[in-house]
Amino acid sequence: MKHPHLQLDTNWRQFRPRKLCQSEYRHAFLLLFWPIMGLIFRYLERGREVEYYHPVHSPLDDLIPFNELFLIPYLFWFLFLFLMVVFTFFYDVPAFRRMHWFLIITYGITLTIYFLFPNCQELRPDTFLRDNFLTRFMADFYEFDTHTNVCPSLHVVGGVASMLAVLDCRHLQHRAWKISSIIVTILISASTVFLKQHSILDVALAIPVCLAGYFPVYFRARHKQPHAVADAP
Repeated sequence: MKHPHLQLDTNWRQFRPRKLCQSEYRHAFLLLFWPIMGLIFRYLERGREVEYYHPVHSPLDDLIPFNELFLIPYLFWFLFLFLMVVFTFFYDVPAFRRMHWFLIITYGITLTIYFLFPNCQELRPDTFLRDNFLTRFMADFYEFDTHTNVCPSLHVVGGVASMLAVLDCRHLQHRAWKISSIIVTILISASTVFLKQHSILDVALAIPVCLAGYFPVYFRARHKQPHAVADAP
């Protein structure tokens, strides 16, 4: 597979703090999304008092077995998201902007749902059929990660955001990159239900949330106003 020579979209060697508001560098402001989102999510998880969380459950959930092998794609989500943020930040600023506007819209919708409709899942197994490194890791992960605020799944939304960034990035237009990103996103989404971190409903309801972000960001930018998002901060 041949790759074009990568060149930075922004000359960061000439960056000075006073230049941050210049058009060449101001896309960096979008990185504020991460600490802001993190603080809001932490408040929803740990900071507020909720009298009742609505359990999310589908009969299909009971037919899906726990499988610890899906821990691999589940954890790969963090690397996938991180790599696409970093890569587009340096090598495809318009794709970076579109990715973050998609995240702002979709995560904003999801966190609003968590606020208005506190929900949880009660699917985690009490014991595991197998004892190995992966199941022991999951037992510790269950202790660390709460079972609340699950519907829609932020894991699925973040995976779709990373996939769309791959499909959008001008340096990753080879078919292998596109197909790989789609397969990885499917595995990440499947991992949420096979690890009993989410109900199948959490995955299903993440789809309309993603569409709510896709149409104003990617569809509109490509078919109606090609430069509208690229020129945004």
